[in-house]
Amino acid sequence: MPGSTFGTLLKITTWGESHGKGVGVVIDGCPPKIPLTEDMIQKMMDRRKPGSSIASTSRREADKAVIMSGVFDGMTTGTPIMIMLFNTDADSSSYSPFSELFRPGHGDISYQAKYGIRDWRGGGRASARETAARVAAGAVAKAILDKENISVKAYTIELGGIEAKKRDVDLISKNPFCCPDADAAQDMENRVIEVRKQGDSVGGIVEIIAKGVPAGLGDPVFDKLDADLAKALMSIGAVKGVEIGAGFAAARMTGSQNNDPILPQGFATNNSGGILAGISNGDDIVARVAVKPIPSISIEQKTIDKQGNPQTLSVKGRHDVSAIPRINVVCEAMVCLVLADHLLRQKAIL
Repeated sequence: MPGSTFGTLLKITTWGESHGKGVGVVIDGCPPKIPLTEDMIQKMMDRRKPGSSIASTSRREADKAVIMSGVFDGMTTGTPIMIMLFNTDADSSSYSPFSELFRPGHGDISYQAKYGIRDWRGGGRASARETAARVAAGAVAKAILDKENISVKAYTIELGGIEAKKRDVDLISKNPFCCPDADAAQDMENRVIEVRKQGDSVGGIVEIIAKGVPAGLGDPVFDKLDADLAKALMSIGAVKGVEIGAGFAAARMTGSQNNDPILPQGFATNNSGGILAGISNGDDIVARVAVKPIPSISIEQKTIDKQGNPQTLSVKGRHDVSAIPRINVVCEAMVCLVLADHLLRQKAIL
């Protein structure tokens, strides 16, 4: 399977580079008669677009989603859906100094090793710009899940060492960091301002919760639902760790602490994160991702050029201080894609 294609029954293929003419996605396997409009896609795109928070780059992309095929009269037709997103504010001039240098923390050096050539303008295909296409595809997956009353939300629970102590999901849309804790959100803003002045960046943790997922999605061996979720989330460039349910905390529990008691009314706890033996159990699915700091920083760093000579560099230009909160909707999109794919797979065997 090509490295730019994801999914089994619901397949997506993304394409395009950061500073090319645009990015886009082809979605194959979407059932017919699913309500879908450009406005529905745009609602998700607007949550990811540059300039959406104080932590974001000043690059201005409208990220206007254009449906090129697969939809007629506001309904999917069952044929491949192509969504186009044109690049309108790409400025490659600040990247010229890095055409011969490898930026620390970026994929420049590994990309060069694999292909022997790389598009150094904004990272090319390795850029986070590619995730815009994933969000567009995620909006299609969300439309499939909406018909089954399945919802997915992503929110920030840690940024720059500031932890959210509360989980009030009503607050997610009321602060620029999509944090469910108002006090933590204010501290996060102060932290981002401080780090930006230093020319540095920060990472954090995003939690994703899916409600209404029926029991029975997933398979018990290689196509475990949690395995597919982990792959989907780890495929996002800035993500360096994934946990489901109790995650790493389970390693410090006893069996009696980790097991979720089963009561007539449901599970008493949810350390499993809604998945047992790779199959959804009907409880909320809970995942968290560790997001690394943005590697493009203005602080001087040591590196080498393409000839292996030692160099130093300072990355200027328009960069995020943190991938959060723009990455949140990307995580949400990938979870939607996995759930929609497994939902279709389950319907195929019943």
